[in-house]
Amino acid sequence: MRRIKIFDTTLRDGEQSPGVALSPDEKLAIAKQLARLGVDVIEAGFPIASPGDFDAVRRIAEEVKGPTIAALARTAKPDIERAAEAIAPAEKRRIHTFIATSPVHMEKKLRMTPDEVVEKAVWAVKFAREFTDDVEFSAEDAGRSDPDFLIRIFGEAIAAGATTINIPDTVGYQVPWKFAELVGYIIENTPGADGVDWSVHTHDDLGMAVVNSLAAVRAGATQVECTINGIGERAGNASLEEVVMALYTRRDFFEAETGVNTRELYRTSQLVSRLTGMVVPPNKAIVGRNAFAHESGIHQDGVLKARETYEIMNAEIVGREAAVMVLGKHSGRHAFKKALAELGYKVDDEELKRLFARFKEIADRKKQVTSEDLVALVEDERTRAPEMFKLLDMQVHSGLALTPVATVKVKTPDDEITEAATGDGPVDAVYKAISRAVGLSPTLERYRIEATTGGTEALGEVMVRLRQGTVVVTGRGIAPDIVESSARAYLDALNKLVSGVGAREAIETP
Repeated sequence: MRRIKIFDTTLRDGEQSPGVALSPDEKLAIAKQLARLGVDVIEAGFPIASPGDFDAVRRIAEEVKGPTIAALARTAKPDIERAAEAIAPAEKRRIHTFIATSPVHMEKKLRMTPDEVVEKAVWAVKFAREFTDDVEFSAEDAGRSDPDFLIRIFGEAIAAGATTINIPDTVGYQVPWKFAELVGYIIENTPGADGVDWSVHTHDDLGMAVVNSLAAVRAGATQVECTINGIGERAGNASLEEVVMALYTRRDFFEAETGVNTRELYRTSQLVSRLTGMVVPPNKAIVGRNAFAHESGIHQDGVLKARETYEIMNAEIVGREAAVMVLGKHSGRHAFKKALAELGYKVDDEELKRLFARFKEIADRKKQVTSEDLVALVEDERTRAPEMFKLLDMQVHSGLALTPVATVKVKTPDDEITEAATGDGPVDAVYKAISRAVGLSPTLERYRIEATTGGTEALGEVMVRLRQGTVVVTGRGIAPDIVESSARAYLDALNKLVSGVGAREAIETP
């Protein structure tokens, strides 16, 4: 079977989703999980975009082993130099440079002639090759570009030293039949085509990103660029889990395979959803809550008799079956550590101490702590911002005929402050009291709550997004009590806000 490389751009194109702002620690956590997932390439970011993006790419290059670490750069000297500096520590590194090639982009945006665009592309590839032997060249908006011009510029880029050629459908304009035809035509007619990888990068504006990528694989593409949960600009990118499982489940048709460890797909999806604040729809293929659920009596009867009657893949293959474990307030440190190990988490003594303390606190308030609870607990602890502000105590009075009143005690770098406030509801009152205590009143742009499991005793996981000026941050909190988890999420976001986490300049990319 042909080996299809998986190029994950969750940390670059995915983070460009409106409202998403990941901290360097959060990006590193996702990158480490992507390495466990087994992707071939991690596009870690766009280093020229901001100091924070550069720092995140640099840390990933230093700490993440296995996949190639790629950084994006326009065909400009500062971009390429900054990208090269960011990925320098990586064992395997790639510079990904791009320029637009469609008539509308060249004329209206770049204001360059086709000859000038080719010249710029060739220069950029040659310059990038001074820093690494692995250079990818993309023709932005290739989906609306002249095929013969693409053949020309790709041939020149290959001659200049490009090792991967990317054909992006940047605006999601293509349909599968035409895109396969375009990809096949370019590969067949480009000089030097046999010596490079052929990549595709599709967007979902017409809901065809995944099928366009799969059609391109049939036409000869050897790399697919995609994101976890399909997040990305506008309607998003091709969904990694859907591309991978389509190739896996229908390998009889595609005659192709990937190196992805499919059993890590669900955990990766959940981590990205939690850190970005982008909810996975229940009916989302592969990783949605309902993807392996059966409510119809006819379907239930069939599945009980033979799972394959209504399931074309097993939930276990994508990591959907939770580890069987029962943990409660009487569980000891050893059992707790073993449970974490079975979930794939390695913890040192200091982290174990912090996690076990929080576990005991939760276990005292609910009968059983499930594996889903443990995953939420670990990821919450690992992505939490340094606690400049810490919740020490909280009381809320609320009722049908009562105005909600909240009193909070917050530890600040200078003192312990107690404040009270009224609000439209208990959460609103808590947030106003916290804002008074810390002296910050950012705009709450989004508030979302989910239960980690079913049942009334489930942990409540809250995500908030705050904005202050141009800085946007997300905060998360988990607790058995919804108001408490809301308070923890708000304080997590405030801690990120005071450290400047989340500022990001939007720069146009393919």
